Amino acid sequence: MPTDYKPLIITSSAFELNQFIPTRYTCAGQDINPPIDIEDIPENAHSLVLIVDDPDAPGKTWVHWVMWNIPITHHIKENSIPGQQGWNDFNRTSWGGPCPPSGTHRYFFKVYALDAVLKLPSKTTKKELEQVMGKHIIAFGELIGLYR
Repeated sequence: MPTDYKPLIITSSAFELNQFIPTRYTCAGQDINPPIDIEDIPENAHSLVLIVDDPDAPGKTWVHWVMWNIPITHHIKENSIPGQQGWNDFNRTSWGGPCPPSGTHRYFFKVYALDAVLKLPSKTTKKELEQVMGKHIIAFGELIGLYR
């Protein structure tokens, strides 16, 4: 993923980098999104994008959440919808928590700061979003959580 942008610092009060995501945020729990904190957002950012995916899923990278046009904020609250949601691999436009069939999987919480607000339909996919936002990315950061 991006490496030549200003780095964002992404953390969560629910879990640390490369540590286990609490069951509360998974299909075995309440299946709500965890809180996410974002630091070092550039002053010229107009919106944020959040993509959560699992590259360890069988067959393909599994998309758990796609959201764009998040107003500039340093905190995405637990169980919230701060932006416009897109289509994920659960065939819905809402958070789908970790639910691996077997083994330990990594979940990448990717946050992008954009120099624009995007005009996209609600069922936009991760791939479509990435194509449109590519030229607008000014900063990027990610937090990786685990679940089994």
